[in-house]
Amino acid sequence: MKKAGVRGKVTKKFGMLFSLMTSLIAAIVLAFMMSVISYATESTKKQLQDAKDRKAQTQNELDNTKENIAEMNEEKSSLQGQLDTLNTQLGEVSNNLEQIEEQIGSKENEIENTLAELENARQTEEKQYASMKKRVQFIYENQNAILMDILFSSGSFADFLNRNQYIEQISAYDRKKLLEYIQTKETIREKEEALEAEKAQLDDYHTKQQAEQSRVAGLVSQTSGTIKQYSNDILDAQARAEEIEAQIKAQDEDIKKLEAKLAEEMRLSKLAAASAWRDISEVSFADGDRYLLANLIYCEAGAEPYEGKVAVGAVVINRVLSSVYPDTVVGVIYQNRQFSPVTSGRLAIALAEGRATAACFQAADEAMKGYSNVGNCVYFRTPIPGLSGKNIGGHVFY
Repeated sequence: MKKAGVRGKVTKKFGMLFSLMTSLIAAIVLAFMMSVISYATESTKKQLQDAKDRKAQTQNELDNTKENIAEMNEEKSSLQGQLDTLNTQLGEVSNNLEQIEEQIGSKENEIENTLAELENARQTEEKQYASMKKRVQFIYENQNAILMDILFSSGSFADFLNRNQYIEQISAYDRKKLLEYIQTKETIREKEEALEAEKAQLDDYHTKQQAEQSRVAGLVSQTSGTIKQYSNDILDAQARAEEIEAQIKAQDEDIKKLEAKLAEEMRLSKLAAASAWRDISEVSFADGDRYLLANLIYCEAGAEPYEGKVAVGAVVINRVLSSVYPDTVVGVIYQNRQFSPVTSGRLAIALAEGRATAACFQAADEAMKGYSNVGNCVYFRTPIPGLSGKNIGGHVFY
């Protein structure tokens, strides 16, 4: 009886120890599962943060674009003011040119009239000079006869003096008129020179105004071209702003989807933490599972080392063993949006053409026997910053 009591105590102690070890193992397994699932959640968090960062960058680009549009509009308004001023100046210069051209035309008419007057004066002078010359010549050649005629035809000495004085008055008149015509001609010539000088000044001013008109017209053309370019740049910037706004809207949708995905993964994390995993011996594989898994391995890790192929197969089988995922190979592989070759159609092509290699079938066999070189990982992807896990080939398993 004493031995039986001792044996009972020992049995009880072993039972307590076994229970403690079982609880410890369960806690370790639960902690590992939590860490594995947390990797998935962290991955989605990283994607979500990246999406928010991209949106922030896009928003910053939009803000800069709108700021550029405001600056270009301000510069365009300033240039428009300059253009209005230049157009006013151009109008004034054009009016000045018209007035100068009218003045030049008037001066040319005055010069033409003055030249005509000068020509008339010259002709009159020549005629007067010729007449006077003839009278002087006649008197000189016939002075004796004229004196005798005056003497004998005069009724008295007084009459003689009067006739002689008359002849002198005629000669004096002729000389006076000649001098007047000479003076008139000189006055007209001076007037012509003055008009020519005024016209020269007008021509010079006209040339300068033409140069100013050309300069202002060039500025008007240049400013108009710049304003047009600003208008085109503003239209392009506004179109770019609309594209960015559409991009931000799309990024907002992506963020919402990632937030929803994160919430779902967190829900699955909690669910997985509270669920149990089956043993490989409890799984019944269907016909075709090996062929399907081998071709998925080919699509996901065909270019990876053999260890990478085994790891992909292990992820699929780990999901089959977990109560969070479907309990068949077909269900796991074709679960909505889980494996990209399914979504893209690459797996269908591989299945139709039988592309899986011998190494892919060997990896599938090892995974279906329960071997895993990635523990209980249920996710894999190409490495990204911030995602930790087990790296094999070009994938990180978590």
